[in-house]
Amino acid sequence: MGLVQSLVNTFWPKRQQRDAQEVEELRIDFKARYHNFKLLLSANNRSLEIMAEMEQALQGDRPFGMNFIKAHSTAVSVNVFRMIKNLNEIAHGKYQDLYKSFDAIQFQVENLLTRKKSVSDERLVIYLDEVDKDLADLVGNKMANLGELKNKVKVAVPGGFAITSYAYQRFLEHNNLQAEIDSRFQSAGVEDIEQLYSLSAEVQQLIIRSKLPQDLEESIMNSFLRLEAEAGRRITVALRSSALGEDSGESSFAGQYRSELNVSVENIIEAYKEIIASKYSLPAITYRLNKGFKDEDISMCVGCLVMVDAASGGVTYSRNPVDNNDDSVFINSAWGLPKSVVDGSVNCDLTVVSRKNPMTIIRQEIKDKDVKFVCYPQEGLCRVELTGDVGRSPSVDSDKAIILAELAVLIEDHYGCPQDIEWAVTSDGEIKLLQCRPLQQMPGKETDSSGDIQDDDDTVLARGGITASAGAACGQVFLADRAVDILQFPTGAVLVTHQALPRWASLLNRAAAVVTEQGGFAGHLANVAREFAVPALFGVPRAVEKLRNEELVTVDAGGRAIYRGRIEDLLVKADSGSKKNLMEGSPVFGALQDVSRHIIPLNLIDPDAKDFIPANCTTFHDITRYVHEKSVQEMFNFGKEHNFSERSSKQLYYHAPMMWWILNLDDGFKEEVTGKYIKIENIGSRPMLALWDGIVAIPWDGPPPIDGKGLMSVMFQATQNTSLNTGVKSKYSERNYFMISKNYCCLNSRLGFHFCTIEALIGERSSENYISFQFKGGAADYDRRLKRVVFVGEILQEYGFRAEIKEDTLISRLEGHDQEFMISRLKIIGYLSIHTRQLDMIMTHGGKVNYYRNKIKTDIETILTLQTGQA
Repeated sequence: MGLVQSLVNTFWPKRQQRDAQEVEELRIDFKARYHNFKLLLSANNRSLEIMAEMEQALQGDRPFGMNFIKAHSTAVSVNVFRMIKNLNEIAHGKYQDLYKSFDAIQFQVENLLTRKKSVSDERLVIYLDEVDKDLADLVGNKMANLGELKNKVKVAVPGGFAITSYAYQRFLEHNNLQAEIDSRFQSAGVEDIEQLYSLSAEVQQLIIRSKLPQDLEESIMNSFLRLEAEAGRRITVALRSSALGEDSGESSFAGQYRSELNVSVENIIEAYKEIIASKYSLPAITYRLNKGFKDEDISMCVGCLVMVDAASGGVTYSRNPVDNNDDSVFINSAWGLPKSVVDGSVNCDLTVVSRKNPMTIIRQEIKDKDVKFVCYPQEGLCRVELTGDVGRSPSVDSDKAIILAELAVLIEDHYGCPQDIEWAVTSDGEIKLLQCRPLQQMPGKETDSSGDIQDDDDTVLARGGITASAGAACGQVFLADRAVDILQFPTGAVLVTHQALPRWASLLNRAAAVVTEQGGFAGHLANVAREFAVPALFGVPRAVEKLRNEELVTVDAGGRAIYRGRIEDLLVKADSGSKKNLMEGSPVFGALQDVSRHIIPLNLIDPDAKDFIPANCTTFHDITRYVHEKSVQEMFNFGKEHNFSERSSKQLYYHAPMMWWILNLDDGFKEEVTGKYIKIENIGSRPMLALWDGIVAIPWDGPPPIDGKGLMSVMFQATQNTSLNTGVKSKYSERNYFMISKNYCCLNSRLGFHFCTIEALIGERSSENYISFQFKGGAADYDRRLKRVVFVGEILQEYGFRAEIKEDTLISRLEGHDQEFMISRLKIIGYLSIHTRQLDMIMTHGGKVNYYRNKIKTDIETILTLQTGQA
């Protein structure tokens, strides 16, 4: 006996020393793993946040551009790659196959983001004689339609030529402009109007200062000289934008780009650059963002047309734009060039013609047109002049009105849809068509103009005017006069201004409604207001005088009245709460949809399924799900594989030993714990304590009574799935594990037939806080299990969680709130994880479902009230 004791005394200290050294080495190894695990969690959280932002963009009505898609795709890719790298650091390269899945997904995403339209026709200039609608991709819709009118419909248009989309690309490439423009827009906030305002000015100047390639400049000059030779006299021209996408069925781009009138041969090159630069005017930038056009897809073609010596001009609508039941032809006209009609700077005449044979004028409203817009070729000037007495006479006579109506019907028949047509009548009486495009119509009642403002009703602030865009909306008045007022305009305000100028279009995505003193429904602003479904009432006498800044008003554009305060009956009738998603169906929206298919969907759900392998990760979300699951397993397996559990994983002792094991990742215990048990009083993890408070807050009543069908469902499932036999080792009979630190908690729980994963990070920085809750399983049939996860998801949504149902799995998430709020939501999760067990078995019984829904809501409110009282 003495010898044995002597040997023990000799060798035992050495063994203790060796054990201590091994434990220290394990601790160092564990800390390295934990460091990578924390980095992995951070990357996982950021990846899910980015995916949520992309999903929100697809569901909402806030504008975004290609920069949003590219930035978010890159960010999620970077974070998913980091997750794979961190997992392989934790597991010593065990998951290399994930890189193959990552590369395959990344290839698909990059291919979608780098696709570009190519221009095969390399002509720089095309004469109008050779143009028809089939050349829209080369000359733009505006010039393609004008060529179609000239060459197919055989109506009179000015002579001219188009400077092509290929010419535009050559100009950009010659000066390396696209890369510079993309760089400047990369960091621009799409909702920061002041930043966009500055950026607009910078980019326009960048373009104007650039030089044209010599062959392009020569082509433009030679084409101008050919026009002059054909005219047999010295001419000036109008340069007009004809961008790709402009004047299309869904997007008119009305008034968003620049036109240059009365341009001489000496100034044509500079004027061309001015038109190109107008692609980046503030209205054009905001229009593209709101309508979802890719900047790189909008090549700026330019039309060059011989100036028309216009006695009068205007716009004809082949049908009523604000009432799709009215097939009358509407002619808006004024003296001089039609510019004053389309920019809303004058009150124009309105002539309404019935299309019944023979055509007749059924209504005519002659306004006092005190000014006209005219150009003088010899002087190279355009100016606004007083009309004098002639301003009160009709700007088109009855015969011309009938001819204009006949032309409108002819063009509508040719295109097969209602048309918006711009025209001018020359000094010798010839009608020249300057533009046509599809007319968008709105449902609503006929618009007419009647009377002045009447104040006989105390709630009525103004009456009269013309419905430019039907609907009703409520907001505070914002009086605008100068361009700089755009920077101060608040979201949801009612824009009130003197003239319906195109520059106000940049505010339509933020305006509740628009009211002007001048302008009609034929102007550019009216067109864009209808596209954006923003109520607009134009031509309201003394509106600026009658409406006070910041006064709350309701604008009823269809009823042509403005009311003091909020008129609920009008707003409900107009269904003003349903805001149109302008992005949906657009190229940018489609690009996000295409890219998201490789990023957002989650196909890998069940970690115990045989197909839960790297090769089946077909989206970035699949990779995050796989990596997260395997990282948690690797962290727990470390203790098992290295006999490290007695130093790390502790069994929870709460009144008695519980079937809950806790792995302290870092600082989750208040003090060092020896032995196999850990008491709740020694837990220092705020998220775990919050979860536990919810778990134990209200005693569970046990499973609900099962009806006959529910019992048969359980028995059938048990015979079909051996995993539901609690006597068999399965995924449903394993322990419940917490991994914790002071601000982090991850719970993998298998209680009976149910499996859930709860993860939370809660600290002082709200932006980093998140809760993730996944819930699956049940003993009932699939239909009842599905109803149960929908039931739980609806409850979570009421408390701010996002909830997604994938088969019979609930995936929910909450992030970005302060500590107190997140703690309260973790208590709800803890409560639900216990109290929704076995509810799947009564999910087809309506009465019982309502009982438990009410009970759960009452219990949750009790828990939240207790927290408020403790605070």
